[in-house]
Amino acid sequence: MKKLNALILLSMGAFLLWTAIPSAEAGWGSLFDGVKGLVSGGSLQDKDIAAGLKEALRIGADNSVAQVGQIDGYLKNPDIHIGLPGPVAKAEKLLRFAGYGDQVDAFETSMNRAAEQAAPQAKEIFWQAIGDMTLDDAKQILNGGDTAATDYFAERTRPQLAKIFSPIVHDSLATVGATRKFQEIDTTLKSLPLGESLSLDLDRYVTDGALNGLFVILGEEERKIRENPAARTTDLLKKVFGAAK
Repeated sequence: MKKLNALILLSMGAFLLWTAIPSAEAGWGSLFDGVKGLVSGGSLQDKDIAAGLKEALRIGADNSVAQVGQIDGYLKNPDIHIGLPGPVAKAEKLLRFAGYGDQVDAFETSMNRAAEQAAPQAKEIFWQAIGDMTLDDAKQILNGGDTAATDYFAERTRPQLAKIFSPIVHDSLATVGATRKFQEIDTTLKSLPLGESLSLDLDRYVTDGALNGLFVILGEEERKIRENPAARTTDLLKKVFGAAK
């Protein structure tokens, strides 16, 4: 049973090796055979297995944060793009009809820029959650669904990330001009026939959008790993998966 559990955890580590490195160095079949051989030979200990899994998760977390934290990481990705908040979207046609389309577009762009600036702060929090992971956590991830690892991150990190993101988003919204643009839109809308004042917590709206997008990307990466596992070349992963040629 102990060997079987080790095999399960090693297999999970392979599934969670993230895809930012361009090419696979071994197919799933050969990787599985190699891992099975290592377990049968008793050459790995639990600490090696856990360390390999954690390193794989760190790679994935870093890649996801880097993807959303770059210029256009949110703005040009339709899956996580932060769109106009409800009150603004409701009044969008009226605003564009009145000649304020450029103002609306600039506001939408600035919200996404604020999210892109905040995203890199997630890296340290993800690493902390990975460091706290136990072997039992790994088993739960293995027995979970296609986004079990992403769910693990969300459960362990989202409240803390929200606290960290909120002030960064607030400052970023001011820096990129989103706060001013929102206030201008609000003033403009109130001056138009049938217009009404916007009621919105802009900081919270963008913070929620930034976190939602980050976890969407994590989930997409996890699904890819489960479907297309690939070997990695760091020293630790060579030790854990070295027999997979």
